[in-house]
Amino acid sequence: IRPDSGGKGVHCGGNGVIRQIRFLEPMTAGILSGRRVVKPFGINGGEAGALGKNYVERKDGTLEELGSTGVVEMNTGDVFVIETPGGGGYGLDSGNSES
Repeated sequence: IRPDSGGKGVHCGGNGVIRQIRFLEPMTAGILSGRRVVKPFGINGGEAGALGKNYVERKDGTLEELGSTGVVEMNTGDVFVIETPGGGGYGLDSGNSES
């Protein structure tokens, strides 16, 4: 679970998830995803959810950011990370209710 990724509101948006895929041998990976540029919107005063992210954590520790779509060469030990966006919140939170 991706903590605090859901938008705030009277009813908070759902949290996204973090997926990590470690490659055991070299190969080509592709991604097709959404909500990497425009946040998932809230409704009736609720806040937007967090943007999603895609990146590769190389075996040497370096990070390579990816866009919403793309193809990347993976090496043994590299990790493909997909952080899905959070949902938008619903309703204006006046501070009197838990969100």
